Amino acid sequence: MAYSSSFSSHNWSYDVFPSFSGGDVRKTFMSHFLKELDRKLIIAFKDNEIKKSRSLDPELTKAIKDSRIAVVIFSTNYASSSWCLNELLEIVKCKEECGQVVIPVFYGLDPSHVRKQTGDFGKIFDKTCQNKTEDKIIRWREALTGVANIFGYHSVTWANEAKMVEEIADDVLDKLNLSPSDEFEDFVGIEDHIREMSSLLHLDSKEVKMVGIWGPSGIGKTTIARALFSRLSRRFQNSVFIDKVFISKSMEVHRGANLCDYNMKLHLQRAFLAEVLDKRDIKIDHIGAVGKMLRHRKALIFIDDLDDQDVLEALAGRIQWFGSGSRIIVVTKDKHLLRAHGIDHIYEVSLPSYKLAVEMFCRYAFRKSSPPDGFAKLASEVVLRAGSLPLGLNVLGSSLRGRDVEDWPDMLPRLRNGLDGKIGRTLRVSYNGLNNKKDEAIFRHIACLFNGKEVDHIKMMLADSDLDVHIGLKNLVDKSLVHVREDNVVMHSLLQEMGEEIVHSQSDEPGEREFLIDSKDICHVFENNTGTKKVLGIALNMDTIKTLHVYENAFRRMCNLRFLEFDSQSHYMLGRAGQSHLPENFSYLPSSLKLLCWYGYPMRCMPSKFCPENLVMLKMRISMLEKLWEGVPFTALMTRLQLSDILSLVELPSSIQNLNKLKQLDIRDCKNLETLPTGINLQSLEYLNLFGCSRLRSFPNISVNIKGLDLSFTAIEEVPWWIEKLSMLRYLLMAKCNNLRRVSLNILKLRHLQKGDFGNCKALTEASWDGCPSVVAITTDNIHSRLHDKAGCSISMAQLDFIGCFNFDHKVLFQPQTVPMQVILSGKEVPSYFTHRTTGTSLTNIPLHHISPSQPFIRFKVCALCDVGSISTDGFNTFEIQVCFRFIDISRNYFDHVDFQRSFSSELGGHLFIKDCCVPLNKDITPLAHVDIQFRLIKENSEFKLKGCGILLPENSESLGSQPCNPNILQHVGGGNTSNDAYMGGHETEQSQECAHVCEAEEDNVVNDGCRETEQSHDKFVGSNVEALRNIKRMWVRLLDIFCFGLHTTG
Repeated sequence: MAYSSSFSSHNWSYDVFPSFSGGDVRKTFMSHFLKELDRKLIIAFKDNEIKKSRSLDPELTKAIKDSRIAVVIFSTNYASSSWCLNELLEIVKCKEECGQVVIPVFYGLDPSHVRKQTGDFGKIFDKTCQNKTEDKIIRWREALTGVANIFGYHSVTWANEAKMVEEIADDVLDKLNLSPSDEFEDFVGIEDHIREMSSLLHLDSKEVKMVGIWGPSGIGKTTIARALFSRLSRRFQNSVFIDKVFISKSMEVHRGANLCDYNMKLHLQRAFLAEVLDKRDIKIDHIGAVGKMLRHRKALIFIDDLDDQDVLEALAGRIQWFGSGSRIIVVTKDKHLLRAHGIDHIYEVSLPSYKLAVEMFCRYAFRKSSPPDGFAKLASEVVLRAGSLPLGLNVLGSSLRGRDVEDWPDMLPRLRNGLDGKIGRTLRVSYNGLNNKKDEAIFRHIACLFNGKEVDHIKMMLADSDLDVHIGLKNLVDKSLVHVREDNVVMHSLLQEMGEEIVHSQSDEPGEREFLIDSKDICHVFENNTGTKKVLGIALNMDTIKTLHVYENAFRRMCNLRFLEFDSQSHYMLGRAGQSHLPENFSYLPSSLKLLCWYGYPMRCMPSKFCPENLVMLKMRISMLEKLWEGVPFTALMTRLQLSDILSLVELPSSIQNLNKLKQLDIRDCKNLETLPTGINLQSLEYLNLFGCSRLRSFPNISVNIKGLDLSFTAIEEVPWWIEKLSMLRYLLMAKCNNLRRVSLNILKLRHLQKGDFGNCKALTEASWDGCPSVVAITTDNIHSRLHDKAGCSISMAQLDFIGCFNFDHKVLFQPQTVPMQVILSGKEVPSYFTHRTTGTSLTNIPLHHISPSQPFIRFKVCALCDVGSISTDGFNTFEIQVCFRFIDISRNYFDHVDFQRSFSSELGGHLFIKDCCVPLNKDITPLAHVDIQFRLIKENSEFKLKGCGILLPENSESLGSQPCNPNILQHVGGGNTSNDAYMGGHETEQSQECAHVCEAEEDNVVNDGCRETEQSHDKFVGSNVEALRNIKRMWVRLLDIFCFGLHTTG
């Protein structure tokens, strides 16, 4: 459908204006329709039952004019309202004058009755026409006839009203999507591309279709794909956009494995399904399981920047894998990949026309659709020299932005000599436009060594290079040569290739270039000893070679070498990385090195003549090292040290105490490491990883500022009392420490502690307070610090994991004065000390008469029993349990509170989740009478079942109730069951609709321990802001990632 220019350019306030008779459809069709529009993020005008008169309110008239689409719901009594008929006149006027789209819906009546004003509808209309002017009646009739003649929706033809509502909302969405999107406005002509793709996709067909998007690099394939995905995703049950970053991350588990490897494909499919289905616990055991899980789902799959046939085979091997109506769109610069997969429907992305290219360039250069006065000829020449390539237009336009017209002639000679329409030359112009040798050098460093690395890592590596890296990075961002995404510097692959070619062109002899990154060039330099002082960095992927022979004096001529990386993406168990060979008398590495990474280093100690005075990062994985240096201390500049998977490493040298800038120390899987240096304090150390050091018996004490400790699978026997000195500790991971017998509960004095994992420590029997005469004073202070979180939620509450610790008496954790915490334990029933408990999932009418109305807070413990029937394929299950409370006072007023607990487990069987809750009491209600509680699993899984729950109220409410708290509470005060705005009960609000559920007591299963027996309640229990919970969940994951994976991000 074509839209007038006025429709496209109008500044709309609403997407939809609904015109309807409230008495007929407000509580039925309209309520569902508006909910569906909200769910699809479509903005509809809502009249909120404004008082209606005979003439249209100015607010309504403006709302009609400011709406892109009018949906007219004709019902029997629509014509009884002069107001509705006058609305219709205004809608018809807007349709004729500004191209407003009109969608009629005939609800419970024949469209012909509206069109001809007959039947009951006609009789009601005739009655409304009484005492009206002839002109008014004629206009009403023409409007009714005209709108009824538009193709619309007839409710009688739909067996399912919900389906009809969804279809109408999708139709609205489709019509809205025909308008240009601001997100892609700079890519002029995007609508033409989408229109061409729509004809290939045949979205109305129920067949499964695979379509290709093909074209050269830089032509805009990904932009087109992103725009399509944005438009289409809401039409599908599941949708996902797979890019190169996703593929790379999915392959990290099997580093270096070929994609044709069966296990690699399985892992890729698991990651793919987890993304499509939004689940983390996907379990598959054979190729083709994608079909089993998606064959009944209408899915939209985009695979961007495809360059490997095996990826396509793994993710979309057959069309039979996907449900009816699914669409798989594959984006690639290699047409053969599409043909080989049987994809015949291919959209070839062409260069924009000259006119569109000029407009695109002007958008980037001037933020306008046309050039300013004096720039037209110059802009035209730049476009011609750029060959109309969108990426070239972007880069060149950005490089020229803000320059005076007088400066352009000086730049045009470069453009004339450097373009000729080829990608490399186009990008080279932008590089030359830096006009700063330092910025150019930073660009080459990133292209050859640091693309995708953290901003801080790059700044650290170039800190003393006199390159002004802080300003230089900003200049590169301004020139569109790099982007900073989530604190990582990202350079487009074409720009990276250009940078590599620039370095390659420095000399025909590899040893005369700044950087060596090609494996053949590197082997040539070492085999022929042709390195020179010009070489600054070497980056070799050991997976690409079989052997590397390094001769005795190979590095002596490379006296300025700063970055040496012999790394591997392979997991050491796969053994696919090449080997390096050194002569026995190899003794020299340049003292200029700042980064030294040598996978599989073959000698027992570092070169004797290597003085690491400038070394910032040392990474030696799977080496033969027994000691680092003979009598040579560590450099004081080092910030990151990785000595992992070194079986020959027995101890660390005492000189490690000099590493005052060390932030990360990774010694994982050094299985013969027995001791760490004592009596030292590494002031800057934040993360220490000793995972798998199975002979280490003593708890490490080398930094008071440590934030993360991973001591899992070690032989440590005790968590000592002095752990309270580690005041910054956030994570203490000690899973499967089979010798661990005792844990000091002084860990609960740590204000920042978020996770303590002691899962499957079979020998653990004791946990106690020690080393402090006044536990109460300290823990009270800690309660205050924990519960006053700036974000208003209790994410700082410590979570302790004692799953599988069957000899551990956990009751010591729940002494009255301990700090708030979350605990996960193994168990088959809710403990008896929970005075109210049930084998169901809800408790009702729990009496609260002992709670004083004057106290500001109430604290209590809740317990949920969950049974785990299976373990996910990655051995890591995630639980999120939502607990909804309704507190009811003696006057039947109420307020609601929602809490949740997120936990992890790798074990089968029963799990107890016990958590402290703290709820501010509402001052606007009378004394509390009782509380109702509902437990539920978020994203329920058939393998996870809630088997019981319980609540433990304080015996001494005065002492507990006086303690401050600021939990994640979402509350509302309601008057009995009469409030229309009640957050729980009454009419559902926007926030409550996603989470509505009913709390029904399972009377036969309730255990009564001396308290009044709970009674059945029929009150509706509605959960709270689901998105708030999701944000907290994402925060948890991010914090865990920082610790668990922080060591590899700059490797």
